[in-house]
Amino acid sequence: MWSAKDQSKYLSKLAGKRILVLGGTSGIGFCIAEAAVEHDAIVIVSSSNASKVDKAVHRLQTAYPSRFSNISGKTCNLADPAALEANLGALFEFATGSKRELLSHVAFTAGDAITISPIAEASVDYMRNSSVVRFIAPMVLAKIAPPYLCPGPGSSITFTGGVNAAKPIPGWGILAAYGAGVEGFTRGMAQDLKPIRVNLVSPGAVGTEYDSVSAEVREAMQEAFRKETLTGRIGRPEDLAEAYLYCMKDGFVTGTIISSDGGRILSDKALA
Repeated sequence: MWSAKDQSKYLSKLAGKRILVLGGTSGIGFCIAEAAVEHDAIVIVSSSNASKVDKAVHRLQTAYPSRFSNISGKTCNLADPAALEANLGALFEFATGSKRELLSHVAFTAGDAITISPIAEASVDYMRNSSVVRFIAPMVLAKIAPPYLCPGPGSSITFTGGVNAAKPIPGWGILAAYGAGVEGFTRGMAQDLKPIRVNLVSPGAVGTEYDSVSAEVREAMQEAFRKETLTGRIGRPEDLAEAYLYCMKDGFVTGTIISSDGGRILSDKALA
């Protein structure tokens, strides 16, 4: 067991760092927040739903009472293109106390409800609306974030993609396009925002993604995805949180896509 007298140069890498997690009230984002708090970071979570923000903050403060004052949250609606820049600006102002305490890391795990439309049936409105949270919002965030981050390679932004960009499910081509786009954007921002580091985590199927469907449908979907992995199970949000913490803690990684997909990209099984 680790003692306070022991060296802790690895465990303490995030201690006292300010970390903003967009989409931090559930799933992968919530687990990133948990892990960051356990590493003694100052954590701000956000989502578009005020009650979810309040609930997530309460859960974190209850689980980590000694770090109560290190945990806060704020709503931020990413689905309205007209208000996107203003909403993100307000979030960063809140997270930094109007730049009095700069952020060290930003993790973007926000998403919206997935609706699938084959290309033959997709309207232009569908194509445009599908892009706002998962593609446009990361670009606006990259525009706004730099003045709110500590300068240098100790700071990072980590976006979220998905294995569907590399191995699309039939009928998911439009969403695969946005996923691939965010990967290219990540590499571009590693150049444009240097020395701030910019990376992307590409998850495979994770259990919490299906909470909005019935138990029967969820079980069938999870079983189908499980069979496509090499690990024999789908991902857990706690698994994925480790990838985001790695991107924060490794000060030499930038412009990189970190895959955590259970080997789906190598599997010879394909979803119909």
